[in-house]
Amino acid sequence: MNLEPNTTVRDIALAIPGATRTFEKVGIDYCCGGQQSLSEACAKAGIPIEEVTNSLTIERPAPERNFLTMTLAELIEHIVEAHHVFTKNEIGRLRTLINKVRSVHGENHPELIRLLSLFETLAGELSPHMMREERVLFPYVYALEDSIRNKRPMRTQYGSITNPLRVMRMEHDKAGQLLKEMRQLTANYKVPTDGCLSYQTLYQALDAFEKDLHQHIHLENNILFPRAEEMEIRGSS
Repeated sequence: MNLEPNTTVRDIALAIPGATRTFEKVGIDYCCGGQQSLSEACAKAGIPIEEVTNSLTIERPAPERNFLTMTLAELIEHIVEAHHVFTKNEIGRLRTLINKVRSVHGENHPELIRLLSLFETLAGELSPHMMREERVLFPYVYALEDSIRNKRPMRTQYGSITNPLRVMRMEHDKAGQLLKEMRQLTANYKVPTDGCLSYQTLYQALDAFEKDLHQHIHLENNILFPRAEEMEIRGSS
């Protein structure tokens, strides 16, 4: 694709498999901020657009899986198995790590108290969010895709799937903001000079948690949700 300044971050992330890695490196929000243009995103990140376009031109590895051609059922299965399971497991591990590091270093690093508070807020948002997706939204999308495939009428329980998806996107935005606050609070997860191995492990794990959640939200906001909305429109016409 031609990388123009007005091309949206979302479109680049969808067209170039390696783009999300580049965006992570330079601090460009491609999940919740996917509708911004490349020039706007670079300005916010404080990085020359030429530097990003050069990186995007180089970094084009072949994707292991093509999320754009998957059925919605296959995409949901991937999201749950690759991202929901990881997030649920890491929440417990990270909670233990943060409390451990805070108990040792909290006196010299009071930001750890705020970090714990932000993380608990994020965890408290993510757990019920994923539960609603798995128990309500995803089964509805499965049924919607099945009705289209088998040419059967689909009776919606939402009025329109756009309504619950709007809520899901808002919750994604909130999670994204909490992740930004955590990164800012920790100076991009820079371990202080007096930090122990647990401190280093915690910051590495939080960084990995953020990157996985960005990819998770990207798959839903930019691929799954738009395709589900388009499918519902086709099914009702």
